Amino acid sequence: MVEIRGGTVYFVGAGPGAADLISVRGRELVCAADLLVYADSLVDEAHAAYAKPSAHVLGSSTMTLDQMVDLMAEAAKRGEVVVRLHSGDPSIYGAMHEQIIELRAAGVPYVVVPGISSAFAAAAALGVELTVPNVAQTVIFTRAQGRASAVPEAESLRSLAVHGTTIALFLSAAIIRRAVEDLIAGGYTADTPAVVAYRVSWPDELLVRCTLAEVESTLRTHTITKSALILIGPALATEGAEDARSRLYDGAYTHLYRRGESSHD
Repeated sequence: MVEIRGGTVYFVGAGPGAADLISVRGRELVCAADLLVYADSLVDEAHAAYAKPSAHVLGSSTMTLDQMVDLMAEAAKRGEVVVRLHSGDPSIYGAMHEQIIELRAAGVPYVVVPGISSAFAAAAALGVELTVPNVAQTVIFTRAQGRASAVPEAESLRSLAVHGTTIALFLSAAIIRRAVEDLIAGGYTADTPAVVAYRVSWPDELLVRCTLAEVESTLRTHTITKSALILIGPALATEGAEDARSRLYDGAYTHLYRRGESSHD
């Protein structure tokens, strides 16, 4: 376990939803926090129950960036242990970067503790691998162009679709029609396997397999307008495929830890 130091802000990934999917290190930090600021619109409040009785616990959904950073910086300068609890992993669409810039300017040290992304939790719930040999060896985490954040032109969905690999599409439920149109225009076929994953690992989790062309109607049928992750790509339909095998565990394959069996007598 890392040494927990007062006067430091810890960015902690809470995981996809279920309170027991946070890391051991993350839970210990929550227990040690003097100030716990958590993303209450996305993170289960059950995490807050692990804070010590004397801790100051706040939800961040109604705060501005300046309010939140000022609060954390002031607490850290008083020598307190500050935990900023993000959903999933804080390095993915967590707005952590802008908080770090402000903390650096204020001379406040910080540490990042990773968490389980909803993309990996969805794959686990489905029992699939996102990188299947001879099918897909790349996973793209991306989002459609929206109001909150600009997407570089080189990373447009049309540009990324040309790779034909596994895509994890975040924060795009509200503009899914355009997103699907761009993905199809970029190279995916309308019948490309897809999964709509809603609130993965929460009690009301919903996982629906469909095709890319059916994603919008699936969201509409289940009245999903937010907290949705869309997985897209051929790897989602390769269960049991005989040719989808890695050479690593093939008996004839030699590597550092095992000599392959000879195919000759």
